[in-house]
Amino acid sequence: MDESGGSGQPRSGTDGATEHPAVPDATSAHPRSDREPAGDDSRPAPTDSTDTTAPNGPTGTVAWEKQPSSAGHSGRTGDAARPSAADAPAGQPDGPTEPAVARRGEGTGSSGPGGGGSDAPPPAGDGGSGPRPPQRVKGPGGGLLMGRPFGVPVYVAPSWFLVAALITWVFGGQLERVLPELGGARYLVSLFFAVAFYASVLVHELAHTVAALRFKLPVRRIQLQFFGGVSEIEKESETPGREFILAFVGPLLSLVLAGLFYLALLTVEPGTVPGVLLAGLMVSNLIVAAFNLLPGLPLDGGRMLRAVVWKITGKPMTGTIAAAWVGRALAISVLIGLPLLTQSGALGGEAQELGGMDTVMDALLAAILAAIIWTGAGNSLRMARLREHLPELRARALTRRAVPVETDTPLSEALRRANDAGARALVVVDAHGEPLSLVREAAIVGVPAHRRPWVAVSGLAQELTDGMRVSAELAGEELLDVLRATPATEYLVVEESGEIYGVLSAADVERAFVKAMARPS
Repeated sequence: MDESGGSGQPRSGTDGATEHPAVPDATSAHPRSDREPAGDDSRPAPTDSTDTTAPNGPTGTVAWEKQPSSAGHSGRTGDAARPSAADAPAGQPDGPTEPAVARRGEGTGSSGPGGGGSDAPPPAGDGGSGPRPPQRVKGPGGGLLMGRPFGVPVYVAPSWFLVAALITWVFGGQLERVLPELGGARYLVSLFFAVAFYASVLVHELAHTVAALRFKLPVRRIQLQFFGGVSEIEKESETPGREFILAFVGPLLSLVLAGLFYLALLTVEPGTVPGVLLAGLMVSNLIVAAFNLLPGLPLDGGRMLRAVVWKITGKPMTGTIAAAWVGRALAISVLIGLPLLTQSGALGGEAQELGGMDTVMDALLAAILAAIIWTGAGNSLRMARLREHLPELRARALTRRAVPVETDTPLSEALRRANDAGARALVVVDAHGEPLSLVREAAIVGVPAHRRPWVAVSGLAQELTDGMRVSAELAGEELLDVLRATPATEYLVVEESGEIYGVLSAADVERAFVKAMARPS
């Protein structure tokens, strides 16, 4: 199954000192208090770059001390007042930081045998701080790197070795009844079957990957794990037709593999090692295809159902809701129905009496599969809501007004200028007014008030890199992509002309993100 958007949707699985904590699924968040932005229509003339500037929003004294932050003021240095989305005092530390998001589309969840994916979740915070949009993980990661077909890294998760051992043990027991003459060698044959089966799962995932690349959708990685594989597609399909194709190619390839194994089976003697292996691979690929075609998220069939509803209604959100609730109903059906079908012998085995280890194992397997489907469906709904609210994140509205100061300016003087101007950020500039670095808010809080007259702002600043310059016109997912590319606590926001507009705090983006997620769809 593919995991688009995010993983597949804002999914789940998931850098430096100045980066924000990673987030994988958009889980529950605890927003801090926010005030409504204020505005000011006055437009005083710009002042010298080394002095205080006219703020882009309501003016007033700012307390640069440790205290709960609310929202801030937006604006460019030395320009007219503007309404803002943030209002908190600049003295609050942003907390630990580290990048985080692999963006995700609208299907989510874990994959079942052969795939099924969750969309990569938006950035999440650490310690229950909630989603953090500007984060991403340090590279794909996710286990043992096996190769890069089509330029996409393929990882084997540690859980795969557990399921490989389980398959080896279970299939070895079956070989003991079918081919008793193998003796202990049956476990080598079983191990080969486990590897061949997951090679088939990899082909299933590569089908999703090739289709995604054909549609110019970036694929972060493929991961083989306990219950199959996941193709983490980082953007959502633009049309329902492409969504349908992207979901269908995986089960289609599994059916093709089952057909090829069947044709190969006709050429060998039944009851031999090759015959048993080919029969097992044929059946397992049929199961993978059938399971993934079930019409509920996060399975491929759920994404196909979503595409159909999307096409009919013209609303991807409606498609996600329908497929997610079908997925939840499917989870309940698996939880109750799978053990009953197994006990009754309807799945091809002998009828069994209730009780005993077989009953317990059947119930456990059903519970695990049901949990995977239910969780994936829920993640799909959360990620769909996230994508619906992403356009509300606009760099211009979230930017704090900033005061330019030269490198040797004492911190106390810089803060005085900021308070006089109603600004909440400091930009260190050279003698010509060119920005050099940004004074870190968390560093200001760490300096006691009595030491601030003897501390130069340059000692508290982070040097500007190209990635820390953000266009004031960015919004939504495009803004998050830029922030993820260069994780930091603050960014310099500039106009298209290169003029400084203000400073964007990752903490303000996070608060706006949490606030948007809390609003009903």
